[in-house]
Amino acid sequence: MSLKIALAGNPNCGKTTLFNALTGSAQYVGNWPGVTVEKKDGKLRGHKDVIVQDLPGIYSLSPYTLEEVVTRNYLVNEKPDAIINIIDGTNLERNLYLTTQLLELNIPVVIAVNMMDLVEKNGDTINLDKLSEELGCAVLPISALKGSGSKELIKKALEVAEAHQPGELPHVFNGSVEHAIAHIEESIENIVSKDNLRWYAIKLFERDEKIVEELALDAELSKHIEEHIADCEAELDDDAESIVINQRYAYINNVAPKAMTKKANHEKLSTSDKIDRIVTNRLLALPIFVAIMYLVYWLAISKIGT
Repeated sequence: MSLKIALAGNPNCGKTTLFNALTGSAQYVGNWPGVTVEKKDGKLRGHKDVIVQDLPGIYSLSPYTLEEVVTRNYLVNEKPDAIINIIDGTNLERNLYLTTQLLELNIPVVIAVNMMDLVEKNGDTINLDKLSEELGCAVLPISALKGSGSKELIKKALEVAEAHQPGELPHVFNGSVEHAIAHIEESIENIVSKDNLRWYAIKLFERDEKIVEELALDAELSKHIEEHIADCEAELDDDAESIVINQRYAYINNVAPKAMTKKANHEKLSTSDKIDRIVTNRLLALPIFVAIMYLVYWLAISKIGT
């Protein structure tokens, strides 16, 4: 039985370097159908029945770029057996935005925290067990450039792919947002597949134009869904898409500090910085200003006046 494993992540996260390490020369490079976006897939070293798909680098699953459209269409329609989400450990918060969306696809996800060597070099630490606990999926350290951690990573990816068991969905949304999404799920449960139900509900809440066009819901159902969205917008005084974005970042800003400890910045200050700190101090600034003005006045009277 063949397996498909997709590599997903932000641009410059080390995804393609990992892809090359996993597939070697057994690669096929072409274009995705109908677009000029490069398509790369290959057979996993030592596993002829496992295909690794290197997806375009993206920041989200919103349909704003060709890369985002290609990636989300593949993940939603092709349904790989597992996703390896490569994130840059030195930019944890920014990379986790895409992670929160990948976890909603009902596909097993394994997170590879890349550049762990740089994290340690910076004096920072990432508690991978804590991050795994918060996100509800396996989290492993790698250094794609040095090739470390890739064996353990692919072993875990194959394990979750064969089990076909997605992790526990983290509670990204809360209150009226979760309430509205749950209502939308109920409204479309006979229209979309169970595997994609949650994802489609969130996209309808965001008023994603491509999803609205794809589903082509009847007027009565569309009105019913719109009422739930409008109620939520009125309560939170914002548009639906912004509400989702804000709640994703609120979730990330809560999770990241629990998992990552950053080294205190004890860099030596320059002479200019030291002076700035003194003269801009809210307690010392006014006395210093008065003293300088008095000195200027005294010099003007005593020197120039005579």
